[in-house]
Amino acid sequence: MENKVRKKIVVRAKVQSEETLSITTPFIKLDSAMKLSGLAETGGTAKMFIEEGSVKVNGEVCTQRGKKLYPGDKIFFRNSLFVISDGNENN
Repeated sequence: MENKVRKKIVVRAKVQSEETLSITTPFIKLDSAMKLSGLAETGGTAKMFIEEGSVKVNGEVCTQRGKKLYPGDKIFFRNSLFVISDGNENN
């Protein structure tokens, strides 16, 4: 039997923009965060993107539209990165 060499190809997308998404609640659900940030126009659109595996949370693909995001969590979608913030800007 022939030995096949498998190569793992990793494609890394370059982040074109990094923004902060401020929330006033302890957490926000992923689909709501996508709507609030403008990454998706509607909840249905957000659901579709999430379920097809196009959204990463903290570097991992997330297919749970109701995933709770807390300050410090990061959403990556289509070369955009949003960092969840509690709105307390400490400068």
